[in-house]
Amino acid sequence: MIDRSQWKRWLNHPIVNWTIFVLGVILLLLAPVVGALPGPGGIFVLALGLAMVLRTSGWARRRYVAFKKWQPKAGRWTDWGMRRRSALRREAIRKERKELGCPPSADEADEGKMAAMVPGPPDRLPEDLLKSREPGHPGN
Repeated sequence: MIDRSQWKRWLNHPIVNWTIFVLGVILLLLAPVVGALPGPGGIFVLALGLAMVLRTSGWARRRYVAFKKWQPKAGRWTDWGMRRRSALRREAIRKERKELGCPPSADEADEGKMAAMVPGPPDRLPEDLLKSREPGHPGN
């Protein structure tokens, strides 16, 4: 069986890295085609392709960080969709600051009129929502 360190070494191999990057770009290019079909398939293809490209490209990561600075609320949505632990940590800090009555951070204060109209992402991740709907869960 492959342990975590062997898996990381294999993923960091240049050929595997480039293969993942190329597959991600192909999925990004296919997303509009799949999006034209009935159903939400285009969103999932786009998200998978974006995750693959962000995983393997430093340039794409820098562009993503710049996008998140430019559109913080949209960045929170993408972090939520990608289930990033760092996003959960930042959301917890943001909520704690709000509860303590601290002023909003520079990113939150910089939101314009349009960003104020867009709702923020849900408080919990989708798997947490699914767990709360299971029979026998205390919330039911």
